[in-house]
Parts: sequence; structure tokens; C-alpha cells
Amino acid sequence: MMAKPISAFLFFFFIFTIIQASFSGRLQPSTTTTTVLDVSASLQRAHQVLSSSSSFTTSSPPQNSTFAHPPYSFHLHIHPRESLLKPSAHKDYRSLVLSRLARDSARVDYLNAELRRAIGNLTDKTADQYQEEGLSVPIISGMSQGSGEYFIRVGIGSPGSQLLMSLDTGSDVSWMQCQPCVNCYEQTDPIFNPSSSSTYQPLSCESQQCQALEVSSCSSGNQCLYRVRYGDGSVTSGELATETVSFGGSGSINNIALGCGHDNEGLFRGSAGLIGLGRGQLSLIGQMGANFFSYCLVHRDSPDSSTLEIDSGARTGSSAKARLIRNEKFNTFYYVEVTGMSVGGNQLPIPSSVFQIDGSGGGGIIVDSGTAITRLQTEAYNILRDAFVQQGQGLRRTSGILLFDTCYDFSSLTSVRVPTVSFQLSGGGSWSLPAENYLIPMDGSGTYCFAFAPTSSPALSIIGNVQQQGVRVSFDLADSIVSFSPSQC
Repeated sequence: MMAKPISAFLFFFFIFTIIQASFSGRLQPSTTTTTVLDVSASLQRAHQVLSSSSSFTTSSPPQNSTFAHPPYSFHLHIHPRESLLKPSAHKDYRSLVLSRLARDSARVDYLNAELRRAIGNLTDKTADQYQEEGLSVPIISGMSQGSGEYFIRVGIGSPGSQLLMSLDTGSDVSWMQCQPCVNCYEQTDPIFNPSSSSTYQPLSCESQQCQALEVSSCSSGNQCLYRVRYGDGSVTSGELATETVSFGGSGSINNIALGCGHDNEGLFRGSAGLIGLGRGQLSLIGQMGANFFSYCLVHRDSPDSSTLEIDSGARTGSSAKARLIRNEKFNTFYYVEVTGMSVGGNQLPIPSSVFQIDGSGGGGIIVDSGTAITRLQTEAYNILRDAFVQQGQGLRRTSGILLFDTCYDFSSLTSVRVPTVSFQLSGGGSWSLPAENYLIPMDGSGTYCFAFAPTSSPALSIIGNVQQQGVRVSFDLADSIVSFSPSQC
């Protein structure tokens, strides 16, 4: 007698379960375990990057408003390094990749050295001096400018001289080459002439900006001098001055402190200098008092460009969010609160302490535009790599190359399905990377490597620009939040 009611109940329960699963699937998408790498498109970009002509315009954009104080909104185009340096100096794609990795290693060494110096409390401003023309000028550790992979065009001075500058979220002090040159390397644009600008103003040693330098020195005429010496032997030196900086057609801002370098040597090919977007008070962002900025880095092998936007407001669209953290020992870097990582939708057993700043100021993980390959502390890297290799057992392995120990042969494939890789962020979201952001070509014939590497020092983990490609990275400085928004370039 009870068979029909029970059967009816089970039937309706089954239908309800299907409907509930359907709606749950819409609201909470199921975890994706694999994604597709388009090998053909990737290799086509690799072949084209060495042969295509530059799409970079050298025309001077019109200037609009000049801003003395916020609010303002600025937009600038960001271009990959290879779109600037045409024709390429490399005979094939493999030599291009090797040069990128060499620059990247110098960059990572700099970042770790800067952090070690900061947490080691090396505060003696006169400890490291450099003698030049009778003046005692400090040596300041800095990044290898050769590792700069993305460039923007800004106007410097009045009238504005349009200059291509390397973009760097890991530096504070901005500088450009200046006439008269004691030594100047080759750059794309004419070298800036401060005497032709009505707004160029050298800073005194007593100025607030000079005092804010990590180290500083004075000329006999009481002008504030700077000197930056890089780990690869590159160097820039000159005086610190204020100038008007213009941002294409979106306006300009006065009295920005910049280094005017008269002696610049080493691996600085192409760019006129550097724009620092770090978190310190001397960076462009710090001097402008900006509350928000964002950028999107197009693929490094692409001729396309995207934008740097300052105080323009967040864009709409889906994003994964994390808290920005300050390192009390070092203000420049943008530390992000990462809680874990996953491969193929499976959370990895990485201790949360691996991504945290320790009591001495070491550790933590930063977002950096100048580093190419994401570096993880060795423990985290080994867990990530082993999980990827285990879940990608059907992929054809090949020998490792330089810092990469996990490489594959995709030469016979047009596309391949690979395990997904994601960062878990403190905002509760998961930032899933496109396959091309962690499997990169090493040559033009189909050798690909897993684009993560262990750190040579336990001090710092870094989210590099290869992982950031095609993602708008937004820094809300007022609320201390960083957002990663795919397809917002």
C-alpha cells in the first residue's frame, strides 16, 4: 500500500535535487580542473615578435588640464618591451627568452637585496660613498633597468618632452637621462634638456624630497644629488629636481620630484628612464597622493598596448580581491595577502605561513610589474610543481632550461589541455590563471616550461608579470585592496 507514495516521494525528491543542482551551478560554478593552451596561437606570436615592425607612435599627444591637487584622472598606454626595441637584436625566439630570463634574475636579486638591506636596519646614510668630480655621492642599490618589460610615454617639462619610460611598481624614485651628458646610453627619444623647460627646478639639500631619499648628498651649490648603482654595474647619477609631468591627453601635474641623470651607463637600452609606482612617498603615486591606480599588461609578445589609469575609479566586472599589507620594515613593495594555491581545483597543502611577512620583515608575497616569472619559496614551489606534474602525467616531458625544471614538448600539437593553476586570496576569491600565463614557449618549435621558479633566498615571494598578462591589476590604496580582473584590458 505504501509503494506508490514512496515512489512518488523519491521521484519528486530526484527532480528537486536536479533543479537545486542546476541553480547551484549557476550561482556557484563548479571547480574547473583543466584548461586549454592554444599552442598554435602562442607560437605564432613567438614568430611574429621578432619580425613585426613597431606600432609605437612617437607623436606628441595634446595636453589638457593641469592639476595642482586631487581630484584628477590620468590614462596612459602601456607597451611591451619588444614593441619598442625594433628591429630585434635577437636571431631567434630562444635567444630572446634567454635574455629575458637573464634580466629577470638580476631583477629578483635586486628585490631580495633591497629587502635584506631594509630588514637588516642598514640606515647609515654615509656608509657607502662614491667619489666623482670632488663630490661625495651616495650609492643606492636599485633594480636592473634592463629587466624593465613594459613602457609608458609621459611628457616631462614645459613644453613637454615626450619620453618613453620603464614602468616599475617595485621602485619609488623616478628619473630620466638629461643633457648635458657625461655619459648617456642610447634611447629612443631625444635626451631631455632641462634648460629648455620653464618648470624645471633643482631641489636643495634641505628640501623635503631630498630628505626623503634613502640616502642623499649635496653639491657645492647645495643642490640635492642622487646616484643609483645597479647590481649589474649599471649606474645613473645627477641632481634631484621638480618638473611638470603630463599624461597624454588626460592632463598634467606640477612639481613632481625626478632624478635628472647626467651620467648613465649600462643596460638601459631604449627607455629614457624609469617611472616609479612603488608605495613609498617619493613614487609618482605617492607624490600625487593618488588613492587608486590600475594597469593591464598585454602579452609580452604582442604588438598591442593597454593602459595605466590613475585615480580613474574601479571598472565594473568580476574580480578576485585580496588585502594589501604593509611591511613596516620596507614601504616600497605591494604585499598581497595570498592564502593558498590550487592545481586542478585541488587546494595544495602549502602552509599559510609561507605567504606571510614574518616578525623580522622577511617573507610575504608582492605583486611586481618588473619581475617576469613568479618566484615562490622553495617549499611552496615544490608542492605546486609536483601537483602539476602529477595531474599532467599525459603531457610529454622534456629537459629543464635554466631556472625552469619542468618543461614539455608540445611541438606536434595545435592545442593541449592542462591542469588549472589558481591563487587563493584573502578576499575569499580564487584567481585562476589562463594556461598561457604559466606555460610559456622557450623557442619557436614547441618547447614550453612551467613558468614558476623557487626563490634563491627565503626572503620574498613575487607574483611576476607573466602571471599578470591580460589581467587588470587594481590597487585601492584608500581601502588597502588589490583586485585581479581578467579581460579588463
